[in-house]
Amino acid sequence: MGQGIIVINPYKIPKESVHQANRLKDELEQLGVSVNIVTDTFLRNFIAENKIQTELKGIDFVIYLDKDKYQSEILEGLGIRLFNSHKAVRVCDDKGTTYLALLNSGLNIPKTIFGALCYNKDMPIDTKWAKKIAESLGYPLIIKESFGSMGKGVYLANNLDELIEVMEKVKLKPHLFQEHVGEPGVDVRVIVIGGKAVCAMERRNDTDFRSNVAQGGYGKKITLDGEFKKSAEKCALVLGLDYCGVDLLYGKDNKPYVCEVNSNAFISGIEKVTGFNVAKAYAEHIISCLNK
Repeated sequence: MGQGIIVINPYKIPKESVHQANRLKDELEQLGVSVNIVTDTFLRNFIAENKIQTELKGIDFVIYLDKDKYQSEILEGLGIRLFNSHKAVRVCDDKGTTYLALLNSGLNIPKTIFGALCYNKDMPIDTKWAKKIAESLGYPLIIKESFGSMGKGVYLANNLDELIEVMEKVKLKPHLFQEHVGEPGVDVRVIVIGGKAVCAMERRNDTDFRSNVAQGGYGKKITLDGEFKKSAEKCALVLGLDYCGVDLLYGKDNKPYVCEVNSNAFISGIEKVTGFNVAKAYAEHIISCLNK
């Protein structure tokens, strides 16, 4: 089977990420696969003499739990199989890029307006532009920084003053605006592995419009109906993901709308809520791919 590594970020990371790496390592080793957990500083890859240089030897696969797009591209350039692929991680890391990649796929996506990026912190917000956004999307509306996870960098605006306040906060960062879909603080998290939806939970937050557990949300196990299952699996297919967490909103007539797609969705919460062994299912998928 060969040797594998699980790559995590070298700096302070959420305990859920460390837990995820340990769970995957345990399940793979129980299935007879040797794997080590490393930070991307261990990789020691660089460019010299107009080509990739590496001290990495004897590695057959990588479970990539970091978001460093440079290292992931280098690893694939070395011929190493990544779970998930460089392209999939890169596309999912940027919310705007995710929505663009899902266009024309038959999926329901909230009406979205991409923010104008400002390069001068002293420039005032264009009030006419803010009003036009509000006219197009209505209140309340959602503002999202393009990069971020666990509900961070996601804001709600109920009126023009709140909208301008958030626009001032995010103007130097890539961001977007979206219509508010469904009930505040409610969504469905679906884990998809190898193209199949394996478990799901409905997340609710009674004190915040964001359903994320990191923001105080809680989950309950649910059985997916046809449209939600198909939408989650379609997201994974279109984006080329071996593993992901798809967040779906209840839209009009309870139709699923894509909120976000997470290439490194945490497993601790959904394993506890659903009782499904996500780490084992992912480990089995990895082994199946490597044996082809």
